[in-house]
Amino acid sequence: MTPVFINRIATAVPDHDIHSKFIDYCPRLLPDKRSVKVFQRMAERAQIAHRYSFLKPHSDNDKLDEEGFYHNQAFPDTHARMQFYERFAFTLAKRALDQLDLSGVTHLVATTCTGFYAPGLDHQLIHHYGLATHIERTNVGFMGCYAAINALKMARHIVRSEPHATVLVLNLELCTLHLKPTETLEEILSFALFADGCAASIVSAQPTGLEMHHFNADVLPETDALITWRIGNQGFDMQLSGKVPGAIAQHLPGVLKTLLSGYRHADIAHWAIHPGGRTVLDAVKAGAELEEQQLMESREVLCQFGNMSSATIMFVLQKMMNSQKPGPGLAMAFGPGVTVESMLFELKE
Repeated sequence: MTPVFINRIATAVPDHDIHSKFIDYCPRLLPDKRSVKVFQRMAERAQIAHRYSFLKPHSDNDKLDEEGFYHNQAFPDTHARMQFYERFAFTLAKRALDQLDLSGVTHLVATTCTGFYAPGLDHQLIHHYGLATHIERTNVGFMGCYAAINALKMARHIVRSEPHATVLVLNLELCTLHLKPTETLEEILSFALFADGCAASIVSAQPTGLEMHHFNADVLPETDALITWRIGNQGFDMQLSGKVPGAIAQHLPGVLKTLLSGYRHADIAHWAIHPGGRTVLDAVKAGAELEEQQLMESREVLCQFGNMSSATIMFVLQKMMNSQKPGPGLAMAFGPGVTVESMLFELKE
């Protein structure tokens, strides 16, 4: 079989760091002082310093953003949020794609779960970058945080069947569009994790970068209700249960042997774990019996950018590729189901 490689990863975020503003503003959405204290304590422990958005923070303590997109008494409906997504998605995609050489691209695979329109982002990219109008396009929608691994899996299948193919993989999310009025502490805490971000990757048979070896998918038993993502009248409705880390820690030891696919635990030099949150990384550390150093790149991405849904794991893989430390690795991401998607890879010298 033709070996397939991620040759290059480029990443981008919007201009505005909204994390501290959001943490200061959120107590206004909570119903009582006890909830406020719990939120503030959990936010301090979240190990997130920065999250980025196209929404510019307002200097007024009582207002969230300068554009007035979010207002205490009039949060935007889903239509307004999709208009915002269409307005800014290409801007963010361009920031990542301008870092890559797109000549020779034959296929485009794009993932998103935070916005939709048609003709979509794929059409805009064709026109702006002068890509062939007959380029093969695939949109992977609404799979959540693990979608990037599915996109890489598809890119690998394409190159293995067409060895001369060059696949552009785009993972783009505007998660900050989906804040909604709620008095549920669990929901507010989930909003404090998510951010906007984009990753663009070139996948081909050219033997440079990160070689993709094997993929695996598994659904943890009795976890269907723990992560859900549905379209509502006021944006997309996220359900992220506080039971997710416990479920991962409990079930991961049982599926890890399958994920390793013949490798020994000690063989893995790189653990690229999707930083869904501090407690998720803590759960993987416990369930996979990892040392803290093995989670360094994932912790750094969480701290610097928050959880950007499907784009996030690519930020982690980019850090590992930039380290230029050869060796085998395991990438792992979690999403609705609870689904565990993984990829075995090897960084070449």
